[in-house]
Amino acid sequence: MSSRLVGVGVGPGDPELVTVKGVNALRAADVVVVPVLDSGERGRAEATVLHYVPAGKVVRVVFALNERTDRARREAAWDAAGERVAGLLREHRAVAFATIGDPNVYSTFTYLAQTLVELVPDTVVETVPGITAMQDLAARSGAVLTEGTEPLTLVPVTAGAAVLKDALAGPGTVVAYKFGRRAGEVAEALRETGRIGGAVWGSALGLPEESVRPAAELDGTPLPYLSTLIAPPRRDGGRGGKL
Repeated sequence: MSSRLVGVGVGPGDPELVTVKGVNALRAADVVVVPVLDSGERGRAEATVLHYVPAGKVVRVVFALNERTDRARREAAWDAAGERVAGLLREHRAVAFATIGDPNVYSTFTYLAQTLVELVPDTVVETVPGITAMQDLAARSGAVLTEGTEPLTLVPVTAGAAVLKDALAGPGTVVAYKFGRRAGEVAEALRETGRIGGAVWGSALGLPEESVRPAAELDGTPLPYLSTLIAPPRRDGGRGGKL
């Protein structure tokens, strides 16, 4: 029978935010792969998974998670990771891959699945959605993501501060991911577009070192890489004003 590869979203870090379906998928798998930067690291996905499955079931696989400048190194790392997981699929009928957030939103799982379709063509690929950092930050900060006819724009700041600035100049709420190392540029863009007043940012959501703060407090100091920003639009007109 064909092997199954299931990408499971395990949320931003709080183990209570893993869905029931996600927990069931992790427990049903023969092994659970977690992505790490090096073989000795315990990443956020693994820490969450260990609340639900025994450590002996977890397999760390090294990925070039942050490599953006050296394409040859990145491709070699992806190939090596793909071969490692392909080997697991040849040995087991069900392999789960745990990813923070959602497996279809800026996830390592996307690239892994593309690789494995070529390496193990008869593999059945499935995903289990997970709660995203923007949803968790909205809940923890009281920020409303969308109302009425407002659009929602999600921007990875790794694409550059200019992309964020363009989004902030438009309508609706803007969410920025992975902005920590460019916090100064993000604060400047918020001020230039008049969006800093109602914006909030957060990092390590659901973890002991959690920080949820108004964006107006950003002073250019670098923040954790996985910091998330929510910049709502001005909402005038009272209840239902955006309908």
